[in-house]
Amino acid sequence: MNHPTHIYFIGIGGIGMSALARYYQYSGMFVAGYDRTPSALTAELEQEGIPIHYEDDPSNIPLSILERPDQTLVIYTPAIPQDHKELNYLKISGFQLIKRSRALGAIADTKRCLAVAGTHGKTTTSTLLAHIFAHSGAGCTAFLGGISKNYHTNLLLSHAPYLVAEADEFDRSFLQLHPDMAIVTSIDADHLDIFGDYPTLQKAFTDFISQIKPHGALVIKEGVNPPISSATPHQYYRYALDQKTNFWASNLVMEGDGTYRFSLHLLGEVIHDCRLGIPGRINVENGVAASALAFLNGIEPAQIKAALASFLGVARRFDIQVNKPNAVYIDDYAHHPAEISAALNSIRNIYPDRKITAIFQPHLYTRTRDFVDDFAESLSLPDELILLPIYPAREAPIEGVSSEMLLQKVKLNNKYLVEKDSLIDFLHTHPTDVLVTLGAGDIDRWVLQIKSFLEGNR
Repeated sequence: MNHPTHIYFIGIGGIGMSALARYYQYSGMFVAGYDRTPSALTAELEQEGIPIHYEDDPSNIPLSILERPDQTLVIYTPAIPQDHKELNYLKISGFQLIKRSRALGAIADTKRCLAVAGTHGKTTTSTLLAHIFAHSGAGCTAFLGGISKNYHTNLLLSHAPYLVAEADEFDRSFLQLHPDMAIVTSIDADHLDIFGDYPTLQKAFTDFISQIKPHGALVIKEGVNPPISSATPHQYYRYALDQKTNFWASNLVMEGDGTYRFSLHLLGEVIHDCRLGIPGRINVENGVAASALAFLNGIEPAQIKAALASFLGVARRFDIQVNKPNAVYIDDYAHHPAEISAALNSIRNIYPDRKITAIFQPHLYTRTRDFVDDFAESLSLPDELILLPIYPAREAPIEGVSSEMLLQKVKLNNKYLVEKDSLIDFLHTHPTDVLVTLGAGDIDRWVLQIKSFLEGNR
């Protein structure tokens, strides 16, 4: 199918799927979709004119889709179960079905693709990279894994030749991309339910790197060492937070709001007195990576500096919801031990003498099982822990794997297991000082309630 006129999404509410839906609708196609549950994102899509239903039933598929199997492309997320009724109905009815990653790959092939990969940090880094291009006036199309707080969307559109893509390793999705240049922020063990073991995950990253186009470039964090093949692109650069390398930051000074001023080094050129608009040392590191790729694509240092200062961040990435003298609340997507440690250490740096309470919702039984000791170590960093039940996502329960098992290993005196529906009531009886919610499940649905509670009680 060369030129479909209709696009149907199964799992349209996902962050990557919704960006594609917006792109195809902007391109003039009829777009519709299914998702399991309504969300703020699906509500936005419906307001933008995209019909969505929430019951898995082929009879709910719009007639304009069902009548056009030869003109319709069906795009589905790998998180959809194989027994999904609509998926199977459309398959046997002769519709062309492809995964989200293949659709993104086809779009990326039409532009100069700048891909951001890594088990952590890719959403903030890709969103910042897109912001640098947009703020500088160079412009870019961007498919982001989060909602940019500068643009209030996960999709930027431009006639410029550049396309910024978050390159997701889950389900090996990033192997559908053949970028002109790429960033790799990290390669930590994750998604072992997909890859089986860490060497297989490393191999996937090696394959991704080998797909960078000839005469392209790779920018990879210092200390991250995938098994690089002979197909490594000609240009190969390292970046770091405060280690002298190709791209790095020096003279970091934290401001009172947790943001940093620093000097930015770009292949020997130094930009003094830079400031990143969002807090956290880890975000300065992400800023160095984004600045590196922008610099390699001709964005002027002064424009990079201005864009860094005006960056507002990404929803659910160190997202400050309440900031009062007697109440701070931060929401973060962290769901891997390394991400949790980075978030909590950043919070401790900003608020060294205050009580930190973390609310964590584990994501997936397999991830909890595979990294239980690492989770226990990272979740012992706050002063107090509130642990919610595991969010199963696509998985069935695993015997013996539970939040209770994890809580027993956490080395804290003040630790609690609380049901989601009892969370606000629990906070009523357990006052907090600096509060952070962590997790990739549906914990985000409690953010506004927590914010409202804290603002109304302080």
